[in-house]
Amino acid sequence: MDFQEALHFEDKPNDLLTVGELLVDMISDEYDDTFMSNGYTKYPGGSPSNIAINAKKLGIRSQIAACVGNDGFGDYLLEWLSRDGLSTHFVQRADESTSMVVVTRSRATPIPIFYRGADYKLSYSPLLEGALLNSKAMHFSCWPLSRVPSRQTIERAIDIAKAHGVKIGFDPNYHRMIWQKGEDGVSYVKSILSKADFVKPSEDDAERLFGQDTPTNQLEKFLELGAKLVILTLGKDGALVSNGKETKEFATMASEVADTTGAGDAFWSGFYAAALKGYPLEEALRLGFAVSAYKLKYAGAVVDLPKLEEIKIQYRL
Repeated sequence: MDFQEALHFEDKPNDLLTVGELLVDMISDEYDDTFMSNGYTKYPGGSPSNIAINAKKLGIRSQIAACVGNDGFGDYLLEWLSRDGLSTHFVQRADESTSMVVVTRSRATPIPIFYRGADYKLSYSPLLEGALLNSKAMHFSCWPLSRVPSRQTIERAIDIAKAHGVKIGFDPNYHRMIWQKGEDGVSYVKSILSKADFVKPSEDDAERLFGQDTPTNQLEKFLELGAKLVILTLGKDGALVSNGKETKEFATMASEVADTTGAGDAFWSGFYAAALKGYPLEEALRLGFAVSAYKLKYAGAVVDLPKLEEIKIQYRL
């Protein structure tokens, strides 16, 4: 993957399929890292759903495959997807509670508490396979990998994607608290890195997987495990990106930070939108960081994004 060249995607009816968690985010009304806030506001959440909706707003075709509960929160999430123009055709329902994350509003790194239910009941199906085969790229995170049966669903989807020229993006957002008890989730996540075309760890993700180290050393560890393009985000310090042959530094574009929830998802959506529109890799990365900077000005993981071309003009790219 040369930084000056556009990525190659096979011609498919859909641009991006995100697979994994669709859940409710309860975000504290006050900036508070101690969970002493008396008020929490409900937001639709889940990294794959955030990315799918953002990507559609930015101007590409996107779909989501997920599982929600047969409850009021599940109805709320499906209504939210429909209202934002996203198909609910690939969202399954399960006789479990819709999954939820309670999180502190933060200008740094949000602190989450996880309540798992329906999200990991996502099963592989002919409908899901059809959506996958009709997409140019597939995206997933650690959430569906952390529990069975959704793990088998992702493993099978990876095999099908690789066999049919579907590009794969992986967010290695490992959290010990979401993993199956008694299992070495770190080793499992490391085993997945070589199967993805794009990997975007945050500095916190890297530390949870490898322990403390310098950003340059962390980047090298991902590459040594077979990752092809590594985008290591460093918060206010920007990002380091390497294709294994060349490493580039990117400064942050954020000028105002109201809430960091969903900033990584905003980057992913901007990057996918730009790459799938045919921008060269380096420009697609810059547009990803611009979309993230735009999102940081607002609360909640999903905000009212303009088209990608408007973001490009606003951030003078």
